[in-house]
Amino acid sequence: MSNSPCDAKAIRLAVLALMVLALIWSYNWILMKSVLRYVGALDFTALRCAFGALVLMVMLPLTGRSLKPPPWRPVLWIGLLQTAGMGGLGQLALVAGGAGKTAVLVYTMPFWVILLAALFLNEKPRLPQYAAMLIAAFGLLLVIQPWEWHGTLLSSLLAVGSGLAWAGGTIVAKRAFRHQSVDLLSLLAWQMVVGAIVLSTLALATHKTEIVWSPTMLLVLGYNAVLSTALAWALWLFILRTLPTGVAGLSSLIIPVMSVLWAWWLLGERPDLAEGSGIVLILLALALLGGLGSLRTALRRFFASHRPPASGHR
Repeated sequence: MSNSPCDAKAIRLAVLALMVLALIWSYNWILMKSVLRYVGALDFTALRCAFGALVLMVMLPLTGRSLKPPPWRPVLWIGLLQTAGMGGLGQLALVAGGAGKTAVLVYTMPFWVILLAALFLNEKPRLPQYAAMLIAAFGLLLVIQPWEWHGTLLSSLLAVGSGLAWAGGTIVAKRAFRHQSVDLLSLLAWQMVVGAIVLSTLALATHKTEIVWSPTMLLVLGYNAVLSTALAWALWLFILRTLPTGVAGLSSLIIPVMSVLWAWWLLGERPDLAEGSGIVLILLALALLGGLGSLRTALRRFFASHRPPASGHR
């Protein structure tokens, strides 16, 4: 069966959505670094998650969904790991670490997913995945530079911890989807509520400096609540529904690459030779892990769907 004009239009829109999504999420690392002049790391993370949760909860009835919470166990664990853990640790990493470097370390998430899936889901890694993980491990060593016990070592470990927490939330979500039917947007909204409650509690307990409610602070907060949370996740759902999952996963490679370029251009972050080499190795490993295979699959499916029908085809 040939691809209909509506399907072709949806594919073009999904590719455009993927580009917009990459722009939103990659540039947000620059904003999250810059806003620390006006607000503490945990304070800002709690605020953006609270406003993001509010926007997502409003989106549920607007999209015809019920406000009834999904099963509480995956909501709780994903909220703790993916929102509170990933968001909180990632923002803390930005206090001393560069935006581009932090983004790359957080986006090592796919490697931790492979390891955790082997432990908890009995999914054995394939040979290309082993090769990618070895390259990434060497890249991590060069970026973190554990032989340097000063500077940004703690920041690097927090960023890696953020990626690990994100991976843990991904594993919980995969297990939940295996055993029960869960609406993705509803799960996203309610786990954001859980994460916002946890982060707000931590922010209140550790609050030391007053928040400067400057126009920049408010704009960045609005960007995170409306664009980075509500719009970006809506785009992501549309991408997942329209494109193959592997193709959608290409954004995991595009976002840290763009973040490094943004940080280089706007913040003047120029990594040294070891750090730069490590970033390149991690990005190469991400490409080997999913990007190249996904691209090959995407091209195969694209050309198959656009092949002219054979004569006599009904």
